[in-house]
Amino acid sequence: MLYQLHELNRAFLTPLTRWAETNAQLLRHPYSLFAYLPFSHRAAAGYELLYRLGKPYDKPSFDIHNITIDSHTVTVTEEVVLEKPFCRLRHFRRDFPAHLAKRKADPVVLVFAPLSGHHATLLRDTVRTLLHDHDVYITDWIDARLVPLSAGPFHLDDYVRYCIEFIQLLGPDLHLISVCQPTVPVLAAVSLLSTRKDGHLPKSMTMMGGPIDARSSPTAVNTLASEKPYSWFENQVIFTVPHKYPGYLRRVYPGFLQHTGFVAMNPDRHMQSHWDFYLHLVEGDGESAEAHRQFYDEYNAVLDLPAEYYLDTIKTVFQEFALPEGKWIVDGQRVAPEDIKGVALFTIEGEFDDISGSGQTEAAHKLCKNIAAKHKQHFTAPQCGHYGIFSGRRWREVVYPKIRDFIHTHI
Repeated sequence: MLYQLHELNRAFLTPLTRWAETNAQLLRHPYSLFAYLPFSHRAAAGYELLYRLGKPYDKPSFDIHNITIDSHTVTVTEEVVLEKPFCRLRHFRRDFPAHLAKRKADPVVLVFAPLSGHHATLLRDTVRTLLHDHDVYITDWIDARLVPLSAGPFHLDDYVRYCIEFIQLLGPDLHLISVCQPTVPVLAAVSLLSTRKDGHLPKSMTMMGGPIDARSSPTAVNTLASEKPYSWFENQVIFTVPHKYPGYLRRVYPGFLQHTGFVAMNPDRHMQSHWDFYLHLVEGDGESAEAHRQFYDEYNAVLDLPAEYYLDTIKTVFQEFALPEGKWIVDGQRVAPEDIKGVALFTIEGEFDDISGSGQTEAAHKLCKNIAAKHKQHFTAPQCGHYGIFSGRRWREVVYPKIRDFIHTHI
């Protein structure tokens, strides 16, 4: 019922947000007489803020069309190489000019984006930076409300199966990068492949800010998941998709509830950010205002999670700690990271990460005890929060060079 009420509220707000958007344009456009009225710039700023607070946010695009390599512009084209019911495996093909076509092939990298609220486009900066030295693929997860009920459920174990399928598709010279939540199923996938010895193993796996062992330095996110019983999550945050979407009647953890939780973690910061946005508009600081728009266009765009997957993650990762406890069974096989031997491991954490606490990702080293020490590496990024390890200046200048060098060492 809550989902239906949310949709009703959105329908109610639509005329208001469109009215606010129209007024903002009338009071700001240089060819509008209203733009020259006293205090028009303040009114326009207020209307735009109202518009952005009430408007729906659709999935953004990656918007990566070209990059510069060796002082040459290289065109980038997106292509879907495999489409599954809940995920598209997306490739960023670089079309090199003729004089660069014979350059040495770059390492192939598969980026596992989180399935935890935001779209894969949250890793836009990650992908754009990687493209300078790598051939990049990414998991682009599909909003569960757009997946018909006939496609069946999607469990955490299905995520692991997707990981295995993608790894096998892209071959033995592959390097994996998992950001946040995917570190757990990706480690499980590589563990199962190592145990079964019936498929390609990647060359390396880089794990960034993920809850490999959520018992280490628990954050507010971990505490909530461990203090509330499983039944609380099942009864309080799971709803069915309304009839207007292809996934009608699918049980999901709605994106709008996740977004509420994101904002609730730092409400003062978001309030200040919106106030600053208003002031930037009033002052005519277009660059700062545009930076705010770009950030919240991404931050406010969220997707629904399949209920089975979300509840499995709560139980397996944050309540039973099945991976570090050695009790996770997938398709009748125990997930045994100790079976991994020929895959290099690099773990990365942010010094100020308030989502995956200190030591949670580094715990992979203890679990993967049979990977040779010379093929293991850990890095704690100084003055970095959770998002800073894969996006922004510190990602580009501090974290990325270490990943690039690690991958090129293990080609």
